[in-house]
This record gives sequence, C-alpha cells and structure tokens, in this order.
Amino acid sequence: MRLVQIGTGNGARRVALVEEPRLKVLQKYETIYQLAQAAIKREAKMGDVIGEFAQTLEYDPIYEGKSEWKLLPCFDHPEPTRFFVTGTGLTHKASAANRQAMHESTGPISDSMKMFQIGLEGGKPEKGCIGASPEWFYKGTGRNVAACNEPLGVPGHAEDGGEEAEIGGIYLIGNDGQVHRVGMTQTNEFSDHVFEAKNYLYLASSKLRSCAIGPELVIDPNFTGEINGETRVLRDGKIIWRAPQASGEKYMCHTIANLEHHHFKHACHRHPGDAHLHFFGADNFSFKDRLQLRDGDVMEIQFESFGRALRNSLKVEPRENSPVAIHAMG
Repeated sequence: MRLVQIGTGNGARRVALVEEPRLKVLQKYETIYQLAQAAIKREAKMGDVIGEFAQTLEYDPIYEGKSEWKLLPCFDHPEPTRFFVTGTGLTHKASAANRQAMHESTGPISDSMKMFQIGLEGGKPEKGCIGASPEWFYKGTGRNVAACNEPLGVPGHAEDGGEEAEIGGIYLIGNDGQVHRVGMTQTNEFSDHVFEAKNYLYLASSKLRSCAIGPELVIDPNFTGEINGETRVLRDGKIIWRAPQASGEKYMCHTIANLEHHHFKHACHRHPGDAHLHFFGADNFSFKDRLQLRDGDVMEIQFESFGRALRNSLKVEPRENSPVAIHAMG
C-alpha cells in the first residue's frame, strides 16, 4: 500500500491511496500523522482504519505540477520541530569505498573503513541480539524536509550540494513510548560533499542541509531482500549522470532491526507524539565521479516498488559574506 499527501494553495490537504494512474482521496484524514495515530489508538494496521474515499483524482497532473493540488512531503508533523531527521552512514557495501575515495588516508586504513569493518563483523546479529553500533548523524527537523518537485537549496555558507539516493524510515512514537514504523519512502538525503571531503570531522556539519522525501509513503515494504533503483541528474533537460542504486539488507552490512535499535535505544528518541525520519544509507552518488551540480540541475531518484520518482531541482542561494549577528542580552 502506497499513500501520498496533497494540498492546495488555500491550505486544504488530504491523504490519498495510490492506485495508478489515479489517487483515491481518503474522506476522514487530512494527514498521514492523523491516520497513523488512529491506527495506534485502535491497535490496528494502517489499512484497517483508512475508511471511505471522498473522490478520485488523476495522478499525472498532480505529479507534473499542473493541478490545483500539489504533492506535499509524504509525511509531516503538525509541529515540524518534533519531526526529527537523522540517519546512519557506511551501511551499504559500496558506501565505504565511496567514502574512502573522498578521504584519501595517509595511514594503512581510514576511520571510515574501520567503521565499515565494524558493521561487516557485527551489523547483522542473530534475531533478538544487539549488534554493532553504526555511524549516526543528525540532519535537522521537519523544517528541512522538502516534497517532490520542490527545490533543494545550497545555503550561502555551503560549498556544494549533491544528491544521495536512500530509503528512509518514518516512525511515530505512541503515548506509551512504543516506537511504530509507519512506513518507508525513497529519499534524497542531500549533503555538502565538497565540505565533507576537506576533513572527515566536517561530516556532521555537512549533513545539516535540506532533504526530500516521497512522493509516496510505502506502508508495508519488503526491506529484508534487495531494492534496486536508479538516480539521474539532468541539466537543461538532458541526463548528464545516471547510476544504478541497490538498497535493502542484501546490500547492507547492518540489518534494519539493528539500525532501528541503535537510534531508538536513546530515551530522548522515544518521546510520545514525536516523529522521526531516519535515512538508512546510500549506495551510489554522483560526487564519487566528482560531478558538481549547478543551479537548476534536476535530481531524480526512483526505487522499484516505491512508486513514482522523487524529483527535485537544485537552487544555489546567494553567497554569505558576513557573520551572523548575535545580540547579547546582558
């Protein structure tokens, strides 16, 4: 089952079930957050609380931006600062080689390769056991999350912006602190690779950027096997870079259960009513080929069984040449 969130310029919004080539609009719920809360309250599956449909819409005009309805992020929170955006790196078997190429080590083995080796050796524990801890990073809150067709900005203080095609998990915390996985979606994690490449310790700061999710939220995906896809970068309507993508546990050195445990083992990540978007890691990205995206370039990401492609353009913001003014209160 795949769901989208759509809205109009006057503030109306709805949840719709994807049944290609149409969207069946739910009568009762305006947000997937509301739908998920209802399912938690009834201790039911999401599909069991959908209810009746109000109308049917053609998907193509909405997806192409030619309708009064537009795609919203496939999940959001009524209080955006309670929607936490995080991720784990070096989870995919190709990611370590990409990271190693970005940080040429003077020693026999880089810290990135050491972390990757830790995952290979202990990232897939037996069921019910705790495995090795992965690399973890923070990307911001729901204010940083863009929808399909919205631009991803390169801030004036940044040095670059580049796509990272990933699968991300959406989670909602129940009133009792129980973690509920609402679903998964294809994402553009988006990072400043030029800044990160200067020094590994810049990784944390390079991740504090906008990102994009959707357009569709998959409620019951199979992540234990393999999920194949493709990323394309277009400039002036022509493809200038493309590469296959491979996700799912078959291509990873961690299980999804292990990644989830090490994020939600922290009590501050289990506050009732909060929501989380957690990125599971990238397999392939254009910066490994030293492609530097330009203003107006379009990034397209599509994984099999995750619906229509996630598309976002790149917007380079004016350069910041003066420091942020701080006003002392004393």
